[in-house]
Amino acid sequence: MDEGMAKGAAKYPDLKEMSFERALKELEAIVGRLERGDVELEESIAIYERGEALRDHCDRLLKQAEAKVEKLTFGADGQPQGTEPLDPASR
Repeated sequence: MDEGMAKGAAKYPDLKEMSFERALKELEAIVGRLERGDVELEESIAIYERGEALRDHCDRLLKQAEAKVEKLTFGADGQPQGTEPLDPASR
């Protein structure tokens, strides 16, 4: 576990089980509040830190999903033969 993950998990234990969609929605709400500028300084700092933890959580979930994605391989006859890991750089 890297330092950022450990810090986020310790300070915000609810993130561990939070879905990507829910984390992203909360992150968007935080960004909106910060962009409006109607939040006191101390609260801005606190929600910014929460936003960083949410961003890290979303990034981890995306990397996990990417690692699970496979692409189909086809034989010379055009029939599926199996799968291989997806290499996003080869697209």
